[in-house]
Amino acid sequence: MKVLVIGDACEDVYIYGDCSRLAPEAPIPVFVPQDKTTNGGMAMNVFANLKSLGTDCDILHNVEEITKTRYVDTKTNHIFLRVDTDDKKLKRVEENNLDKDFLNQYDAIVISDYNKGFLTEEDIEKICYNHPLTFMDTKKNLGRWAKDCTWIKINEEEYNKTFNKIANLGHIFDDKLIVTLSEKGCRYKGDIFPVEKVEIKDLSGAGDTFLASFVSDYLKNKNATQAIIFANECATQVVQKRGVNVI
Repeated sequence: MKVLVIGDACEDVYIYGDCSRLAPEAPIPVFVPQDKTTNGGMAMNVFANLKSLGTDCDILHNVEEITKTRYVDTKTNHIFLRVDTDDKKLKRVEENNLDKDFLNQYDAIVISDYNKGFLTEEDIEKICYNHPLTFMDTKKNLGRWAKDCTWIKINEEEYNKTFNKIANLGHIFDDKLIVTLSEKGCRYKGDIFPVEKVEIKDLSGAGDTFLASFVSDYLKNKNATQAIIFANECATQVVQKRGVNVI
């Protein structure tokens, strides 16, 4: 099966270094860079995880460059600072990429929406209306615009922000909403799916891995419960590693 990932993409940069003293002129840590890693983030991370899991997929994302640079103490893995270059809205996705004929070249559409401007609510609504199998992770507050999406994954903080709005829409999200709960696992249709307790080194990108793993397993087996368990296992693996990692 072939999948199309649509969403905001960035470059994740990790600069690791030594931070063992304070500056003499101010009570701030002195950071000495030693090592640097880079990889695709946000929608690119979803895409990379899908590819790593053996899924045939393409990606459609912004052309503007977004960089997230994290400065991390090598010994403690403490992140001192994150510097982002996403201070401007991205150019919106082209209209012809939302057409039914284009989208239905793919067996499934995966929407990785970090709410940076590449996709509007209207764009996502059109994608979900024009394709029968869509998976979405979004930073937008859910609304009726998302009613045609097949599966939606959001984290607990995002769920709490939009809870009242979801409740006022009745039960349209009951069978499609998966809420990730960090170290507690995730919740689906009122049931908690726990995860193994492990040492967490970095949560960055874990949601991308969860989404990609859920999509990969669901396309193979068409079983949501099984796909959730697999996605939990994959996300648990990546949080034990430093930086943003691919399963």
